[in-house]
Amino acid sequence: MSRRVWGTPQFVLRAAIVACGVAGLLIGDNRVVYFTAQSNLIVLAYFVGALYWMAKQSTVEPPAPRWRGAVTLWILITCLISHFLLNHGKNPLPGLAAAGAGVALANWSLFLVHYVVPVLVLVDWAAFGPHRIVRWRDVPLWIGYPLGYGLMIEVRGALFPAVPIKYPYFFLDPGEHGYGWVGLQFVQLAIIFGVLGAVVVGLDRLGAAAGGGRRRTDVAAGSSVPRTESEPATLN
Repeated sequence: MSRRVWGTPQFVLRAAIVACGVAGLLIGDNRVVYFTAQSNLIVLAYFVGALYWMAKQSTVEPPAPRWRGAVTLWILITCLISHFLLNHGKNPLPGLAAAGAGVALANWSLFLVHYVVPVLVLVDWAAFGPHRIVRWRDVPLWIGYPLGYGLMIEVRGALFPAVPIKYPYFFLDPGEHGYGWVGLQFVQLAIIFGVLGAVVVGLDRLGAAAGGGRRRTDVAAGSSVPRTESEPATLN
């Protein structure tokens, strides 16, 4: 690996994302049925691959920027749904010093996967390129996964009523209000996810504007190769 790649802010931040994600998933009870666990696993898969790509290609730019946009949206959904819908905006910081090692450790796990990883991914998205590759029409594709996740939970609950953790989230549970109410939750979430997706694309545009259209530079062993925004050294 080029030492110049290893020491870049991009590489350090992405390595921190991986470290926090691994720690958060390992120290808590994060079952795959939860969207939180799934989105964090996807983040880990992407950024582990990105670190490998950066090292192999001697570049500070990650691969598949449009996929990176989707990953950013999904982990942002995890953060905001957890904070506002599940925890009702409660401050998570006091729980980190909870009495009892087991409770504190569980709270640290939740803090890492619900807050730290999403914030770091969002910073990476806004601060570092490549920019202006994702498109506004990518947003409907991005929101397909979280909506598809909810649909699969409904199908799973109907077909396997005795399964543990039948409905991981209250807004997916038709037991009290019926499927019509759940359908309304889907419509509302689709709108919210679409707005968040637009925010993700907007942050990409702001990041490009903040860069002033400057040429991007790949970090190569012993040399640098400039590229313009129209010539990304990435995979789509």
